[in-house]
Amino acid sequence: MRKFRTGIDNYGLHPLGLSLLEILQWARDNGAEGVHFSGLSPEESKNIDTAYLKDLAQYAASNTLYLEWGGGQHIPFDTETWERKDTSVINLKAAEEAVVLGTRVVRSCSGGLMRWMPESPMTETLLQETAKNIRSQRQMLKDHNVILALETHFEFTTWELLRLFEMCDAEPGDFLGVCLDTMNLLTMLEDPVLAAERILPWVVCTHIKDGAIIIDSKGLVTFPTEIGKGVVNLREIAKRLASLEQEIHLSVEGHGGSFSLPIFDSLFLSKFPDLTLHEFVSLIQMARNGEKALRDGKIAIVEREKWLEICEYRLRKDIKSLRKLLEI
Repeated sequence: MRKFRTGIDNYGLHPLGLSLLEILQWARDNGAEGVHFSGLSPEESKNIDTAYLKDLAQYAASNTLYLEWGGGQHIPFDTETWERKDTSVINLKAAEEAVVLGTRVVRSCSGGLMRWMPESPMTETLLQETAKNIRSQRQMLKDHNVILALETHFEFTTWELLRLFEMCDAEPGDFLGVCLDTMNLLTMLEDPVLAAERILPWVVCTHIKDGAIIIDSKGLVTFPTEIGKGVVNLREIAKRLASLEQEIHLSVEGHGGSFSLPIFDSLFLSKFPDLTLHEFVSLIQMARNGEKALRDGKIAIVEREKWLEICEYRLRKDIKSLRKLLEI
């Protein structure tokens, strides 16, 4: 298998309150080969200027670290209030920053568990509005030679992302792509390997996370685990990523918490119309394996407020575990 450069996403260290330069230093000192700065706090973003970005780029280059950027948004609404949001200014700023850093990748995430909230617009409405929004920014993205990498987050499934790209008249490698979050796919009721295959030509960056899925009284629960202890077949996903012409970096992301998927509610389940019986059965089989691992004490749900206590240990361990997994 092709050798990947393995690094981290800055979100995993967010509780420590480190500066961007300190995160790069942490990466260098702890065996990471780069950093995907997928998102910054409003305070951090406000204080970023060209001189600071150039310093980051110089530090990364002198320490042979890759850099990927974020801060993009694609849904033209505030996903808490559903008021209109102008993302053109947000994405222009992120694109200009990426140019200074010397990277084409700008991760985009609008956040929000839309299907979990009854007041949310229908997914088809969000797709139509998002496509219109992205089309209006197409030339800006092309002029800056950046790729807006939509994360496999909680806005759209991979099937829906493919339809969105078609609505935007986009081609892989042009101005739109995918940030492949391997664990979030479980939360969107997708088999991670099959989902990665669906979206493969569009992948330009990653959030590498292992995860588990279990059954509870309401349906399913998903949560991140240590790499190598969950049900996400990261080796099979890496094999597929290795087939791509473009260089893909594997950025380990970590966090606590869990996600409830009330699949026993027929209305909730109806919001995933592309879910096939084959894939649903695969998820149930994974849930059986997850329950056994949970009972045996091999995995556990880490509460979000506890992540601060273990984040450095987990990221160091996950980097080593990922490299070992890819060497097998």
